[in-house]
Amino acid sequence: MRRPLILSLLLDSGPKRPFDYAVPDHIEGPFHKGLRVQVPFRGKELKGTVVALKEKPEVANVKPITSLLSDEGALSDEQFQLAEWMSHYYVTPLKKVLPLFLPSAVRGKSQAKLQQLVKRTKAPGVLLPLVTELQRTHPSQAKVLSALLKTKDGLLLTELIEQTKVSRSPIATLQKKGLIQIDEVRIDRSPVHEFEFFPTKPKTLTGEQKIALEKILKSQGTFKTHLLHGITGSGKTEVYLQAIDAMLKQGRSVILLIPEIALTAQTIERLKGRFREKIAILHHRLSQGERFDTYHAIKRGEIPIVVGARSALFSPLPNLGMIIVDEEHESSFKQTDEMPCYHARDVAIMRAKLNQCTCLLGSATPSLESYQNALLGKYELTTLKARATKRSLPDVKMIDLLKEIERHKRCPLLSDPLLSAIEEKTAKGEQTLLFLNRRGYNTFLLCAKCEESFKCPHCAISLTFHKGKNQLSCHLCDYTLSPPPRECPKCKSSETLKFCGAGTEQVERQLHAIFPHIRTIRMDADTTRHKGSHDRLFKEFRSGKADVLIGTQMVAKGLHFPSVTLVGVLNTDSALSMPDFRASETVFQLLAQVAGRSGRGMIPGQVMIQTRMVDHPIIQLASKEDYKGFFETELKSREMFQFPPFKRLARFIFKGPVEEHVQAYGHTLYQFLQARLPKEFQFLPLAPCGYAKIKDNYRYHFQIKGPHFLSLSSLDLPEPPKNIRLLIDIDPLTTFL
Repeated sequence: MRRPLILSLLLDSGPKRPFDYAVPDHIEGPFHKGLRVQVPFRGKELKGTVVALKEKPEVANVKPITSLLSDEGALSDEQFQLAEWMSHYYVTPLKKVLPLFLPSAVRGKSQAKLQQLVKRTKAPGVLLPLVTELQRTHPSQAKVLSALLKTKDGLLLTELIEQTKVSRSPIATLQKKGLIQIDEVRIDRSPVHEFEFFPTKPKTLTGEQKIALEKILKSQGTFKTHLLHGITGSGKTEVYLQAIDAMLKQGRSVILLIPEIALTAQTIERLKGRFREKIAILHHRLSQGERFDTYHAIKRGEIPIVVGARSALFSPLPNLGMIIVDEEHESSFKQTDEMPCYHARDVAIMRAKLNQCTCLLGSATPSLESYQNALLGKYELTTLKARATKRSLPDVKMIDLLKEIERHKRCPLLSDPLLSAIEEKTAKGEQTLLFLNRRGYNTFLLCAKCEESFKCPHCAISLTFHKGKNQLSCHLCDYTLSPPPRECPKCKSSETLKFCGAGTEQVERQLHAIFPHIRTIRMDADTTRHKGSHDRLFKEFRSGKADVLIGTQMVAKGLHFPSVTLVGVLNTDSALSMPDFRASETVFQLLAQVAGRSGRGMIPGQVMIQTRMVDHPIIQLASKEDYKGFFETELKSREMFQFPPFKRLARFIFKGPVEEHVQAYGHTLYQFLQARLPKEFQFLPLAPCGYAKIKDNYRYHFQIKGPHFLSLSSLDLPEPPKNIRLLIDIDPLTTFL
């Protein structure tokens, strides 16, 4: 290709449109899309990404680029193609997509951490007599040499000074004498070194696992999407590990996506126990320095395995051989708070296609879309119907809360049968997991006289009471009211205030009140705020430091605790009444997944589900982990109302501080699209979102059903006013919140 004269680039900061810059003669290429450059812009030096190569500029007198940012690397052709596809499919400007591939730690001021490494230059036989002599004349120098004689690879200067308690002077003197040398070295801040592990060997596969692995390996070197549908405990992870091993033996790299940061430690331990190769870990809680070092090590080809949440998908891995999406049905793979509102599963399939490699989706409860694609032949379906340990699924018992209410004249948080089972399991040294998808102590504070509830002044939700902190808190904006008010702000009554509803904090306190000897660990957003808290709490529970683990949905996914023989589901009824077309699917997946945490070891498991709706078909199907029955039932409902997978959905969300302005812009965009999209597209009316106000911003939305939305990116949508933000969500997971 001829040397380009003009580079068109998007700046990291500043206007949204691309700008043309000339290539000066003294800067040599190669030049390509995705290249990082530094340019002058309005008196400043800014960074940008090349998005096009041109022979001629669109304007006269273009400025030359200042330099190529070789230290930041560049997007590969495959990465840039993926970014362009995401921009088009998710109707998002390319400028908003590129930061996914070039995180702020790489684009910003972060740099490699350099430290000084001190090494001895002489053999021990030469230095030992010197140490004896220096102990009389210069004891500080003797201390330094003694410390260095104990190590083969040398010591960091900071470590050497800390160990020997000497100043820099004796070290400098020894360097002048030529007895030691000091080199500058790069310090790896990758957090994966923090994880403990035990070496393991590949397990003998069951017949079903062998068939699954053979199918996966057969598609090596070509693009193919596999759906591994295995019941909980069927050994999907072992299939992943052996598939990864095959890739590594061929010199290929692998991305393993997991839905929750809570699963990171367990996954890393399994990988490190099996493979000697370096493993990178990526998630949102990494520091800028950790992210910088990890990114560049991956790009240099030093790390062939990348594990993490959805952002790990954009790692700059060379020679990519496989992408694995574990628990592919999980909602955390979907970005919803900012554009592009991408689904990591779908982007993973497209990245695999661009790389001509394998994409492996795994789940005990696949999304309806994925399972339908597998039945239609778009994906290769493999089913694991039995647990790998030959153990049967746990015994499930329904506890009718209506009967418990009749017996106790109130609704108990922990029913008598569940309490008896917890006591029995604890006495045997077995562990229990209790699931309630609400944190806090009480879910709201109500005045029984005038029925006024205490709501967040900034959001349209009730405040949750946290007893430990003695405060009412908003779970959307972190607004707090402490201490809680003693009288109703509306009717001024102080006698009728009543705390209602229950969360994980109340479960823990009630359990301690009934069984003071039982040790508990609580896992929710309140107890896992700090870095490393997930790993610490899981390790404590797995090592037997607690009898009962109480948690929200973060404890329901993919975790392996062999000592857990009882799972108690305290209440999921409210989720079934959610006005969302995915409500049934979400409840089925959650119940089946949390039930699957029981009986994964040698002792048979038991599950108790407390519900007011014991005969509800979704709860019945989930209790048997009857995915096929659920799929057939739910698919009929989706077809009747023309929801995915029969029609695609696009959701347009608007938010701003003035409700009338938000509503007006929503109407404008609604009419604009209605006039331009074909009649086959169905428009659902403009309405407030389920959370009608968050952080003082009113929220409205409308939805469109259609065969596809590829034409949306070519429409010049009317720009929202400055105080209104537009969010376009293609293939939304929720149509309510």
